[in-house]
Amino acid sequence: MKSYLAAAVQMTSVSDVDKNLAQAEDLIQLAVNRGAELVCLPENFSFLGDESEKTRLSTEIAEKSEKFLITIAQRYQILLLGGGFPVPVTDSYNGNQGKMYNTALLIGREGEELARYRKMHLFDVNLPDGNTYQESATVLAGTESPPVYFSEKYGNLGLSVCYDVRFPELYRHLSQQGANVLFVPAAFTAFTGKDHWQVLLQARAIENTSYVIAPAQVGMHTPRRQSHGHAMIVDPWGIVLADAGDRIGVAIAEIQPSRLDQIRRQMPSLQHRTFSCS
Repeated sequence: MKSYLAAAVQMTSVSDVDKNLAQAEDLIQLAVNRGAELVCLPENFSFLGDESEKTRLSTEIAEKSEKFLITIAQRYQILLLGGGFPVPVTDSYNGNQGKMYNTALLIGREGEELARYRKMHLFDVNLPDGNTYQESATVLAGTESPPVYFSEKYGNLGLSVCYDVRFPELYRHLSQQGANVLFVPAAFTAFTGKDHWQVLLQARAIENTSYVIAPAQVGMHTPRRQSHGHAMIVDPWGIVLADAGDRIGVAIAEIQPSRLDQIRRQMPSLQHRTFSCS
């Protein structure tokens, strides 16, 4: 693993796939121009709008999203994470007709697929601000544990998506598999984000002594859907290295193996584990 610059992209996606992908490329180009070699897009980067419309267009969204990730990774010679987009479920049995997987996809510099993860924890929540979210109405939960992609250049990259961040056992699983850089692409609500987003990211970084790269959605997507923003990169000590704030942009920071090794020597908590939930 070498030192390199990583970027967490912050977008305001809407219900227009082509517009969203154009915005994403502009921000990727900005990150690359600033030296980023690993660029991460947020959850719902290619579509964030009415769920019934997303279901209707899911095949088109999936095809355009995957083609975009492959093309852009090759064009800019970067590792590129698509933090979450709908992929139609091909098995229509057991009530799965018309449902989708919320899928994160990591693409290599030559356009090759490195890792794929289907979001396991679905956001079915009634918030005190009056908003209700029922992700499971249109999305089928993944059943396979999140993968780790092992890279000599960029570290061991562990995948997750948004609501997963509230389930520390998922990240402990990733760290047990060797992960030292954790992806948390998200479209965190404004209501929950103001109190929980940063502290959850810092907790996952500290307890796993790992870098956390968390691209995010920000602002108003529909009249009733607002995202918190604050795409972040957090170091293994829990220090926020970069924060995109509350506007469209990128958070860029250096991932340093020497810093990772230093913290894991000073705080070897992963070696001191005595309790296992398995």
